[in-house]
Amino acid sequence: MPYLLIIGAKSDIAKAIANKYAENGYDLYLAARNSKELETFAQDIRVKTDKKVECLELDILDFASHQDFYNNLNEKPEGVASAVGYLGDQTESQKEFNEAQTIINTNYTGVVSLLNVIASNFEARKSGFIIGISSVAGERGRQSNYTYGSAKAALSAYLSGLRNRLTASNVAVITVKPGFVDTQMTEDMDLPKALTATPQQVADDVYNAQVNGKNIIYTRWFWKWIMLIIKTIPEWKFKQLKL
Repeated sequence: MPYLLIIGAKSDIAKAIANKYAENGYDLYLAARNSKELETFAQDIRVKTDKKVECLELDILDFASHQDFYNNLNEKPEGVASAVGYLGDQTESQKEFNEAQTIINTNYTGVVSLLNVIASNFEARKSGFIIGISSVAGERGRQSNYTYGSAKAALSAYLSGLRNRLTASNVAVITVKPGFVDTQMTEDMDLPKALTATPQQVADDVYNAQVNGKNIIYTRWFWKWIMLIIKTIPEWKFKQLKL
């Protein structure tokens, strides 16, 4: 059976995606730092679905290790889903570049490093799919999280170019732009309930988008229209808002 490689596999969204794809016949590679912590979760999927699930050690910030990581996979995956994400501390990132660098490298540079390796393999064999979890935060910079947002904006642009490059090779690239999602990363935030998705809802949207050949999706769907409104606010007005 085909494998799906999930990078950043400890996140709540990643785990929901793992369950969704295992239920639909995929074996799984779950890649993350301290991957042994995923073993209980992996065993639960094995029991429920009778699918193969391997937990793999991966440091998204160790760029030099990415080629060997992929080369060492016993069976190359049919698809990859990047659910890597680090919100970080905006105020700290303004004072200490180390924090800004960690946010940028985790959400963008490290993902690009690994996806470049995978994309070359998919391009050569002329098949596969790449799912990148970006964010609506990348649609317009806001004072509350613009370091994170800028990294996600860069990721969205990268995925757009990758999609343009790989289309001729029959490789699909799906950009996923979640809005508010109820996860560990947002647990300290007071999110509006009506606008907040569950990880399972995001996973359902991701799977449906991949199966139906979508290029870019917002999840939940209404974020497309919310962001359209936000993007049309004139800059003179937008810079006065406390967002």
